[in-house]
Amino acid sequence: MSLADLAPGERHRSAAAGLTQVVRQVADWDAPTPVPQWRARDVVDHLVTWFPGFLAGGGVSLPPVPPVEPDPVRAWEAHTAAVQELLDDPARAGRTFEHPHVPPQSLAATIDAFYTADVVMHTWDLARSAGIDVELDATYCTQLLEGMVGMEEVMRGSGQYGPAVPVPAHADPQTRLMGFIGRDPAWRPPTA
Repeated sequence: MSLADLAPGERHRSAAAGLTQVVRQVADWDAPTPVPQWRARDVVDHLVTWFPGFLAGGGVSLPPVPPVEPDPVRAWEAHTAAVQELLDDPARAGRTFEHPHVPPQSLAATIDAFYTADVVMHTWDLARSAGIDVELDATYCTQLLEGMVGMEEVMRGSGQYGPAVPVPAHADPQTRLMGFIGRDPAWRPPTA
């Protein structure tokens, strides 16, 4: 079953499990990534720091997690468990989340739209950094790409996405998505 076919809680569970598999295989947390100026640990740090702040802007708090610096694996596992706990609680997941920068919607829909997609895309970043080949869900990559194309100007204007990297017209959905968000799909870690 595709990630695209899952409910928000199950989509997060599956996406986070994919990133957890990669996190547990990283041997060099100081390795460069496809994101300029980021090291492998910065991918985890990004996910465990931006999202709690975003949720707090809507009155939702996550418990603190261990710092990323000494143990990115432990920090990631604690963080993703806390997010999943929100999604597994019907009362919290179903409550309306109101934030100054997003339209009111259920907390589950907000997590799904803003965070789970980020987890999927950063799975590729961390896997590439570690020299691991990862195959993201093609249907979900297509769905993400279709959703982003209509808001490209806003995305690029946010400063969080680089210029699109051209890819062949016949490229697979994962390659098209990575190119669209400013990643070079051919990026590989430098060899010593």
